[in-house]
Amino acid sequence: QLHLVESGGDVVQPGGSLRLSCAASGIIYSVNSMAWYRQAPGKQRELVATVTVGGSTNYADFVTGRFTISRDNAKNMIYLQMNNLKPDDTAVYYCNEYGRDWQGIAYWGQGTQVTVSS
Repeated sequence: QLHLVESGGDVVQPGGSLRLSCAASGIIYSVNSMAWYRQAPGKQRELVATVTVGGSTNYADFVTGRFTISRDNAKNMIYLQMNNLKPDDTAVYYCNEYGRDWQGIAYWGQGTQVTVSS
């Protein structure tokens, strides 16, 4: 059974940086791709970045060039390095498995709050 614990969120000024971490258990890394998602108040959850077991990455247009997703398979960890943060990045950030039908994922952890404000 999947269990996810996100951490690293904080309040930062525009232009600042954060590194988010996700500790995962119950995930079969040989078949799963992983992703970071986010959800702002009053908004739908959106896909931020994905990483395959082999380390191939993809990014949403709104974070390309600013965020970097990575994973440590031996430690069952995924990370999101966030640079040049903008107020529109304010959201709760979640990690989870990734697939074409990710909107159908039933389980989500508590997430970690990122607030970008002057």
